[in-house]
Amino acid sequence: MTRTAPDAVALTSAEPGRVPSRAAREWRAGSMVWRREVLHFLRDRTRMAVSLLQPLLFLYVLGIGLSRLFAGAGGGERAAADYMLFLFPGVLVMAAQAPAISVGASIVWDRHSGFLREMLAAPVLRGTLLLGKCLGGATVATAQGTVVLLSAGLVGVPYRPGLFAVLLAELALAALSMTVLATLVAVTITRMQTFNTVLTVLITPLMFLSGLMFPISAMPGWMASLTLLNPLTYAVDAMRHAILARLGGAPDSVIFAPVRWGTWEVPPTVELALVLGFSLLALWFAGRRFARRG
Repeated sequence: MTRTAPDAVALTSAEPGRVPSRAAREWRAGSMVWRREVLHFLRDRTRMAVSLLQPLLFLYVLGIGLSRLFAGAGGGERAAADYMLFLFPGVLVMAAQAPAISVGASIVWDRHSGFLREMLAAPVLRGTLLLGKCLGGATVATAQGTVVLLSAGLVGVPYRPGLFAVLLAELALAALSMTVLATLVAVTITRMQTFNTVLTVLITPLMFLSGLMFPISAMPGWMASLTLLNPLTYAVDAMRHAILARLGGAPDSVIFAPVRWGTWEVPPTVELALVLGFSLLALWFAGRRFARRG
């Protein structure tokens, strides 16, 4: 989707004869950038289907295969069911990954196509445009994860409105953190090939060192220490806390060992605060970089 210069000016246009206030201009510009990201997602149905396929295959093909290993190792059907429950929050984050990081790719592409330069000609703060892109990407990523969330009953997660509301809020926060991270890379690296390589190298360890697939308690000490530096670790663990709380507590299994700093068990509120803090800090750095380079 391309636009001409008049389209970029429309970011801040108002009704004829009216002069919008500064706040109104910023709001209009940010909301239009957000709307553009959402429309791109809705119009590309092939991308929607493909990006949903990976997490669903991961959960219901690889996940079931690995759960059979737990059952065959002497844990029985209970161990297999526990592993599927353990894996589910991580798959929600994985479902949000592709649309979240595509925002960074869109910034690089807009720069090369010339549309970014046209947007920057609008009389609004560059940070407003960047925030609109990040919120748009997080919205799309959350919507994508919601589709996987609807299959929760297949892995034993109860369909309760309160639980789903909590999981959606936590998923949205995780999606925002990944979107902002991809945006920070995009405003730092201008070449598409380099961007894709750097983001792949960065996102892959972040996903697998989040306790998504394997419990942190089963990792070597050095690897477990790295997971504590990963914001996605806390997002995934907070989701597990929310699910287990509605199920009456964690099953008697080592895979549900909570995240700890030494002997202190990190509570979900602190975990979510850490993810939010990372997102805001990364957004601030991205905003400063974007303001200088565009």
